[in-house]
Amino acid sequence: MSDFFQAHQKTLDEAVAASRTRDFWTPYPEIASGKIYGETAKEDGASAFQARLDCAFSLPDHPADGPPVGAETSPYGGDLGIKYPSASVASLIDAAKTAGIGWAAASIETRVGICLEILHRLNKNSFEMAHAVSQTTGQAFMMAFQAGGPHAQDRGLEAVAYAYAEMTRTPHTATWTKPQGKHDPLVMEKTYRVVPRGVALTIGCATFPTWNGYPGLFASLATGNPVIVKPHPGAILPLAITVEIGRNVLKEAGFDPNVLLLAADEPGAEITKQLVTHPDVKIVDFTGSNAFGTWVRENAGSGTKVYTEEAGVNSIVIASTDNFKGMCSNIAFSLSLYSGQMCTAPQNIYVPKGGIDTDDGHKSFDEVAEAIKVAVDKLLGDPDRAAGICGAISNDAVSERVKAAESLGTVLRQSETITSLPNARTATPMILKVGESQSKAHREERFGPISFIIATDDVAQAIDSASALAAEKGAITAAIYATDDQTIDAAADAFSAAGVGLSCNLTGGIFVNQNAAFSDFHVSGGNPAGNACLTDTAFVANRFTVAAIRRHKAA
Repeated sequence: MSDFFQAHQKTLDEAVAASRTRDFWTPYPEIASGKIYGETAKEDGASAFQARLDCAFSLPDHPADGPPVGAETSPYGGDLGIKYPSASVASLIDAAKTAGIGWAAASIETRVGICLEILHRLNKNSFEMAHAVSQTTGQAFMMAFQAGGPHAQDRGLEAVAYAYAEMTRTPHTATWTKPQGKHDPLVMEKTYRVVPRGVALTIGCATFPTWNGYPGLFASLATGNPVIVKPHPGAILPLAITVEIGRNVLKEAGFDPNVLLLAADEPGAEITKQLVTHPDVKIVDFTGSNAFGTWVRENAGSGTKVYTEEAGVNSIVIASTDNFKGMCSNIAFSLSLYSGQMCTAPQNIYVPKGGIDTDDGHKSFDEVAEAIKVAVDKLLGDPDRAAGICGAISNDAVSERVKAAESLGTVLRQSETITSLPNARTATPMILKVGESQSKAHREERFGPISFIIATDDVAQAIDSASALAAEKGAITAAIYATDDQTIDAAADAFSAAGVGLSCNLTGGIFVNQNAAFSDFHVSGGNPAGNACLTDTAFVANRFTVAAIRRHKAA
């Protein structure tokens, strides 16, 4: 048993327990406070990030038979200027396979302990990570601190906890005794080995490189598979820092650091497809578009285990409410957070064309739509607050998508730039009104700050339309506002059948686009938004097999 395992065993035990109780728990505080992370942590993190800029990113002993690469541009303006070591696919695979021999032979406790130590050090480095995430994705700093740091670390720990529970479900040794009546019993001694699948590939996304990347990375690592991390070329730094810290821990523990590798590349010269199709890659974790997700699933090797989170169309159904103001404010924040660039962000808001009953009297369809628009205006009225909520737009494609959306319906709220971020690429929410039977525009994901308020014949049609769309095109989140249990139950039945988690009557500090580790399942694997769930037993159990060795018990 490694020292790292002993040092972090309490955290592991509590993580396993939390995954069973599903109550709130975290060992990684989300408050960016010097009292928690150290009085100089904020300044140290900023200095560490600044020192990365316009420099070569050093990964000692890492394969590097290609020219340095890196073309990251901050959504807030300016190039990062960081160059990363690059290597051929053959070199990365060979290094991973060689390092993987010793990693596979290590005990479960040793591997898990190292994963826990990596997460512990990542947590201590959360301020630098926040700058790295913010400046590559466009997330506002506080969101980047939480989602890119502690919340991502929670998701990594959650995967380690599930992996540990599954690997230790079968005992290492057992004595098998079969009675034989008058004869002596048959007695066998059996040993069970956890056997990793092989080289694992984690494909990072441009918007949440750590939050989406850590579950697969740590699930594969804990179960004994060497991991090649392929970041999105626009968001390399957060995962490069992760690989750097992981390799340092591996080396300290006496392992070949090439158990964890970085596959950096540049736009237009990506090596993702070469990695996915390589016969030695046995596990692929992917977050991104449906189009490329489909390609990955269709082109990965026949024996490769593929876990994807893809795109979907998330919906809110408004039937009635006893807190109209709170409902509108909650929806406004959900639409605005990170400018809608979240896989959990709502896009479609279904409202009966006859209006809804509220605590403030009956509201017509237009009154509901206008109130949501006004709530967004009020929320983002102060430019500094708008910057802190919306952040920046991750890439030009999102900006172009917002501009093109003007023709997709009646514009209720025009998207605007954020004046307090003059050098950044920004866009506040665009809200359009459409009729369910008159438009098809809302039936596709429009990633970014674009939403539709959709008039339906009645509540039943709203639920049916939203849940059917989720089943057909995929969805990760759904919400219902209703004052009667019958409507809520109908929505729960419909969205559950479509493989979507449902949030009911959110009016306070919880929002539909937030998911909590150890409690909320992220993606279900039950609709086209992804074929896997973060995190359940199925996400980890197939990353290894169990081999049995049996022999007669010695007399």
